Amino acid sequence: MYSRPRIIPCLLLDENNGLVKTIQFKKPRYIGDPINAVKIFNNKGVDELCILGITITKRNSEISWELLEDIATEAFMPLSYGGGVRTLDDVKRLFSIGYEKVIFDTAIFTNPKLIEDSVAYAGSQSIVASIDVKSNLLSKSSCWIQCGTKNTKDAPASVARKVESLGVGEILLNSIDRDGMMNGYDLNLVKSVVESVSIPVIACGGAGSIEDINKVIQDGHAHAAAAGSVFVYYGRNRAILITYPGEEELKDRAI
Repeated sequence: MYSRPRIIPCLLLDENNGLVKTIQFKKPRYIGDPINAVKIFNNKGVDELCILGITITKRNSEISWELLEDIATEAFMPLSYGGGVRTLDDVKRLFSIGYEKVIFDTAIFTNPKLIEDSVAYAGSQSIVASIDVKSNLLSKSSCWIQCGTKNTKDAPASVARKVESLGVGEILLNSIDRDGMMNGYDLNLVKSVVESVSIPVIACGGAGSIEDINKVIQDGHAHAAAAGSVFVYYGRNRAILITYPGEEELKDRAI
């Protein structure tokens, strides 16, 4: 039977509950209503949807629970959510309204006990660590938190091993430098993290084509690929068009 790695659209929500797309974690561009996007992805038969509230932690605002419930009601596919999850009660509430996975980012550094408690409550398979990485002018990579505004100065492989020890079941590895650029994933970054841990790594940041997705899986050894721009833009002028490849296309391209 034909099987392949997961390909996951990653949807970003701003403070106004709009769907946006960023470039290097900046310049959020409004691209539509998230509920409409979810309905389209339903029809496309996507593997999974990743929903990220990108401004909540930085602004210290609250999770948009009503919107997340509406998304869960509409979605026919597994859902993961990250952004502003501060307590175990938040984790429990996300599961209760229909989310299969909870994603942690800043809490990796500020509240690792919350991650351990979440793993104890829900199991490793339901907890994901998001690691956001940026390189300096000397090409040295480090992990950033609070929506890419604060440098932890920790190396990605080191943080990957840390979250594995906390019990998370997956890593969402996001290249800030490649975010929204559509020029391919950072294969060296992906390989370095994959080789550092024994848990699955989802590569994110840089996909501009199905070929890029295939490459990060084949050459970067990622276990799955997440992407944003390639699923919401069309053409060199980046017209908004939400899409997702069909199974025959993915099979033809050996994904």
